[in-house]
Amino acid sequence: MTTKNYKVVTPAEAVKVIKSGDHVHLSSVASSPQCLINAMCARGDAGELKDVHIHHLHTEGPAPYTEARYEGVFQHDAFFVGANVRKSVQAGFADYIPIFLSETQRLYRDGYLKCNVAMIQVCPPDEHGYVSLGTSVDATLAAVETADHVIAVVNKNVPRAFGQAMIPMSLIDIFVEDDTPLEPAHFSEPSEVEKLIGLHCAELIEDGACLQMGIGAIPNAVLAQLGNHKDLGIHTEMFADGVLPLVESGVINGANKGIDKGKMVSTFLMGSQKVYDFIHNNPQVLMMDVGYTNDPFLIAKNPKTTAINSALQVDITGQVCADSLGTKFYSGVGGQIDFVYGASRSKGGKAIIAMPSVTNKGVSKIAPVLAPGAGVVTTRNHMHWFVTEYGAVNLYGKTLQERAKLLITVAHPDHREALEQAAFERFGSHFRFVTK
Repeated sequence: MTTKNYKVVTPAEAVKVIKSGDHVHLSSVASSPQCLINAMCARGDAGELKDVHIHHLHTEGPAPYTEARYEGVFQHDAFFVGANVRKSVQAGFADYIPIFLSETQRLYRDGYLKCNVAMIQVCPPDEHGYVSLGTSVDATLAAVETADHVIAVVNKNVPRAFGQAMIPMSLIDIFVEDDTPLEPAHFSEPSEVEKLIGLHCAELIEDGACLQMGIGAIPNAVLAQLGNHKDLGIHTEMFADGVLPLVESGVINGANKGIDKGKMVSTFLMGSQKVYDFIHNNPQVLMMDVGYTNDPFLIAKNPKTTAINSALQVDITGQVCADSLGTKFYSGVGGQIDFVYGASRSKGGKAIIAMPSVTNKGVSKIAPVLAPGAGVVTTRNHMHWFVTEYGAVNLYGKTLQERAKLLITVAHPDHREALEQAAFERFGSHFRFVTK
């Protein structure tokens, strides 16, 4: 079958290029190519494959290749642990490669990982023979550049995004057509605690700031507080629905950016259909390689870069665990340290770690020491602003004992006495005389 100027095959036919022992890259988040994933798994069910390594960042939708029944068939070695693979990773049937998000593309380009087959989604080609990677550029562009075989699902629901998302059809070897809608991301409404955190973060954001925010309810709570700000910019790894009202009102216009002035820069998207529609044919948005968006030295070129990221646990010296609950991996390093460092180098920039003071079970997330097995994502040396629902404190330039005092002030009141006692036992009697 021929459609326009490219030949289309079925998903089952396309995935025949995968061989046992191959390394396969999947495009990320909303763009996970589900029809190809299902066809690949069907080959696994038929006993045709073994020891196939699967690589990707965060993905939405089913991830059947991580199920226990595929042990020895598919080996999940992802760059981030999303909700759809979390249980399999924690059970040991899937695995995770610790890596800064900015460097995921280097794994392919510098040959640390092979990419035998890249499975991606693209928009229909334009009259110049170009397609767009749409919502997933990240490390996918590097996979496309280095793969032995590139399989592209041409999907009318993939937005025609600009920037480095635009690639020539000549980079693609095999075409499949499937118009399944992209996977939307669903975010809960911010709780009262998250709204308070959003308010404290928003108070730190100045007019003319360039924003980066992570995933979840807290970023949306922050954005909801910025309606009276002026000349905000976006240079981030991802954005979601919360930015759209601020773009429509003119609050986000990129006028103060040092690079890509007037443009919103991102590497992947995670949101509703409104976000996907927003970037379609929109020259205001540049979807770029993750080596560009997450390069700390490029991030620092935008004045007043304000990076807001979350954590799972923080100890009283300012060490941040953001990827694991003790020994159990919950997410990944992601782009947190890329933007913490980039924002810290930016003129007038602010690096912010924000989280609720307690877990859903009432356990303090500010702890005397990190849980056994917990990894440090943002080191105490990188830590600047820290925010909970009880306020914001700046740890930069503070001694260990001063940090402990400050962190205790934004801990949940039910846990402050125990944290004070732990700090006293750790630092000695002088701790009682340290001023905040």
